[in-house]
Amino acid sequence: MTYKAFTLSKYPQGHITTDIFELVTLAQPTLKEGEFLVKQTHMSLDPAMRTWLQPREDSYLPPVQIGEVMRSYGVGVVVESLNAQFPVGTHVVGVTGWSEYVLGHADMQVIDASIPAEAILALFYFTGLTAYAGLMKVGKPKKGETLVVTGAAGSVGSLVGQLAKAEGLRVVGVAGSDEKCKWLVEELGFDAALNYKAEDFEAQLRVAAPNGVDVFYENTGGSIQEIIFNQLNRYARVIVCGVLADYDHEVPAKGPSWVDINLKSLRVQGFIVTDYASFADEAMSVLGRYLAEGKIQYKTYTVEGFESLPEGLMKLFKGENTGKFIVKF
Repeated sequence: MTYKAFTLSKYPQGHITTDIFELVTLAQPTLKEGEFLVKQTHMSLDPAMRTWLQPREDSYLPPVQIGEVMRSYGVGVVVESLNAQFPVGTHVVGVTGWSEYVLGHADMQVIDASIPAEAILALFYFTGLTAYAGLMKVGKPKKGETLVVTGAAGSVGSLVGQLAKAEGLRVVGVAGSDEKCKWLVEELGFDAALNYKAEDFEAQLRVAAPNGVDVFYENTGGSIQEIIFNQLNRYARVIVCGVLADYDHEVPAKGPSWVDINLKSLRVQGFIVTDYASFADEAMSVLGRYLAEGKIQYKTYTVEGFESLPEGLMKLFKGENTGKFIVKF
């Protein structure tokens, strides 16, 4: 039997384009003792994937090599097995790749088949841990403080805002359209949401955060970073989860003032979610409780078809999604 996969044919120069991937046909492997085969059903598209397509060796993960299957997170079901811990019919989630089938590995997690795959990828896997660890362990928020989160309509940003509200913070979301901002306020309960494309964005931010900003959860980078930075209070914490707007540029946007970092006693910290894996159970417990209490919800942006993966990644970086971007096949 054969199956389809996408391999990396060249590294992107600037924006992601579909021609950097090649659709190939691979032969199903013959299993050895201890191995198992997973048929994937849902694939997660994430901003971090752009960093995996940079040929640099100082990243937290090695880059995807030319000719390799594109790396991703996926949910699937075991269809063949020579491993007693992963019998046929077991549902799993893990680091996989852009292929219809994948050899399983010991780091895959068994998941409850009654939980929708969308919920696993949007809330109970790396997305949830990223939101929780970044906010609670890096940001260390206090009740009554003001949080600003960029990329607020994305999977991580929307969860960060809801979690902060549940913890008693004032939450201001930043997104790329009026429609997304409306969703953040009316559906997710944000105190305010601002379209960063507005000409008076800086003035709107002052109104939305009249007492300044105590916690800044950064997902996007770009020119608005400096505007938000200028409204940080003394002892504010800046959580650098990602800089989506800068991944495609060889020269990043102008950074914040080191004078402000010094004089305001700011703490600016980047973080990688895998460094906080030990908090996964804690994160899932808290998020699960808030979900059951109706304090958080998740939204997915789903496209159908395995071959839509490259175009889906382009859409992700254009900001076309609201919520978690998932490809189902």
